[in-house]
Amino acid sequence: MEFNKVTATFKAIGGAGLGAPAVIIMILAMIILPLPPFILDLFFTFNIAFSLIILLVVVYSLKPLEFAAFPSVILIATLLRLALNVASTRIVLLEGHNGGAAAGKVIEAFGAFVIGGNFAVGIVVFAILVVINFVVVTKGAGRVAEVGARFTLDAMPGKQMAIDADLNAGLINQDQARERRAEVASEADFYGSMDGASKFVRGDAIAGIIILFVNVIGGLIIGVTQHGMSFADAGEVYVLLTIGDGLVAQIPSLLLSTASAIVVTQARGTGTNIGEQIGSQLFENPKALLITAAVIGMLGIIPGMPNMVFILLALGLAGMAYLIDHRRKNVEQTAIAIRDSVTPLPPPEAKELGWDDVMPVDVIGLEVGYRLIPLVDKNQGGQLMMRIKGVRKKLSQEIGFLIPSVHIRDNLDLLPTTYRLSLMGVTVGEAELMPEMEMAINPGRVFGRLQGTPCRDPAFGLEAMWIEPDQRDHAQTLGYTVVDPSTVVATHLSHILQSHSHELLGYEEAQQLLDNLSKSAPKLVEDLIPKTLPLGILVKVLQNMLQENVPIRDMRTIAETLAEFGVKSQDPDVLTSAVRASLGRLIVHEINGSAVEIPVITLAPELEQLLHKSLHAAGESGVGIEPGLAEQMHKTLEESTQQMEMDGQVAILLVSSFLRPWLARFVRNSISGLHVLAYNEIPEDRQIKVVSTVGQRA
Repeated sequence: MEFNKVTATFKAIGGAGLGAPAVIIMILAMIILPLPPFILDLFFTFNIAFSLIILLVVVYSLKPLEFAAFPSVILIATLLRLALNVASTRIVLLEGHNGGAAAGKVIEAFGAFVIGGNFAVGIVVFAILVVINFVVVTKGAGRVAEVGARFTLDAMPGKQMAIDADLNAGLINQDQARERRAEVASEADFYGSMDGASKFVRGDAIAGIIILFVNVIGGLIIGVTQHGMSFADAGEVYVLLTIGDGLVAQIPSLLLSTASAIVVTQARGTGTNIGEQIGSQLFENPKALLITAAVIGMLGIIPGMPNMVFILLALGLAGMAYLIDHRRKNVEQTAIAIRDSVTPLPPPEAKELGWDDVMPVDVIGLEVGYRLIPLVDKNQGGQLMMRIKGVRKKLSQEIGFLIPSVHIRDNLDLLPTTYRLSLMGVTVGEAELMPEMEMAINPGRVFGRLQGTPCRDPAFGLEAMWIEPDQRDHAQTLGYTVVDPSTVVATHLSHILQSHSHELLGYEEAQQLLDNLSKSAPKLVEDLIPKTLPLGILVKVLQNMLQENVPIRDMRTIAETLAEFGVKSQDPDVLTSAVRASLGRLIVHEINGSAVEIPVITLAPELEQLLHKSLHAAGESGVGIEPGLAEQMHKTLEESTQQMEMDGQVAILLVSSFLRPWLARFVRNSISGLHVLAYNEIPEDRQIKVVSTVGQRA
């Protein structure tokens, strides 16, 4: 009960913002006011306990950001220890001639018991501690912190690109993306702070050396000149007290340096603390323990060696290896027993064939090889099901209708690490994964090479590399976008669904869109279907829109336009052009954003008239277009598109509404990134800037 009251008091002080001012006042008091020996002993003991608490918190942290206040804690602990050095120096020099106890029991104990009252031994022990702390631990931790800070900052663009890729693929929502961006920024801030905080630890070690020499020289001068002590007596008293004081300060300093080293060397993202990592990675291989036991045992039988010690250690290692191997075999036997204990189901009775035996075709299918089953099995930590759900949700919101469910099943006919995507039972995508590795995708500009297996991103065909998971941070530092196998499949599926969305919309989906619209505009739906247009015409118009990457979210505008123009024509292409003109603001915004000025490519008047005559004569199939003219026009359009993309602009070809459908089909699969718009699709509040003209004579 009392402990809970004390804990609540400390929390209240911290919550009120009084913790830091209290520590600062305490440090100033130790520097300015002379402290009695008992209070000094209390502060020395608290300093040791505080450093030990910091070390244990670091050891049991799962990741560095769980102790994000660590750099500030380093500064406070360092200032506290330096203030204690000032206070102890004052009391040693003022009261040291009265005996060791005058400077406090802690300093006396470290000067008498720890080093046996021998100042020569004390100097050697202190020197060794300083070497360990300053040369080994502090210097190494400082270097690792410096490199970690630089690598973390260099990796930030790659991590941000990975977050944006997951967001665009629908794998995460805006809130999750915001949290991950904040975590990336916090990680960069933490390692940058650790780089600076390591300088405090290093400076603390240097200060300990300087304080030792100042105290020894000052004590000798004060003892001989002011208190009439002989040089030998003054050396024995003041050197012992100074060494004790130095040891009391160096032990917490060594603990803090060790904590700093653990933080900056701890593996990130493992989900386990440093103790569990060492236990699971160092002492879980019975073969390594057996070989070590054999080597130690052979050393133990050599005459002249401490045989008993070596043999006991060899037996201990061999016993540990046996226990680990025995435990593994028990786990395997248990798994086999559970598998064998499952009673197979009796064979079903033969029955007459029926329509239930005719399997319907899956609208969207995903087949996986047997080694990829863990990706889709939630019980084995698979994330692919959740990510596919995210892809469907994002595409449904963007396109405007509900994407059908994805039927996932295993297929033993596939290679173990291969997956296959299908639409309406027809394969539309297939690729091979490495489930234990991650894919580093080259977005076009990287600053180095990686060690791994070359491959291609199955969604967009970009150059990529399969790498080990521990190379993730290094790859992001070089500019690669690194994704796991589940993200590779989800991104591939998203790309295929988006490019084939017009094939996924049928009569049922169109009717559901009308049913939703009838809740807010019942009269509009009643007059449109079937009074003005049959449902099949509406389906064809919606499919045309989706095929040209125009979302159908605004069903009210689409229905009103069809109701207006459906009485004049029931040609799907004519109605599609009318709907596109009504959705012009949306189409332009999807392509060019909210910019007022729209850079466009146009056709020369002579070329446009020639195309008009050819299409009028041969129909919109374009069969009457001369092949040489079509080839030259295609080449010029491709060059203009590439030039606009190099200038950072979206390529838009602006033509008449009569030519737009044919030209859109003409460039759809051959010129990537070129959008074909009609003049009547440009909103009145936008301005057109002609950047190039196709077919213009020089």
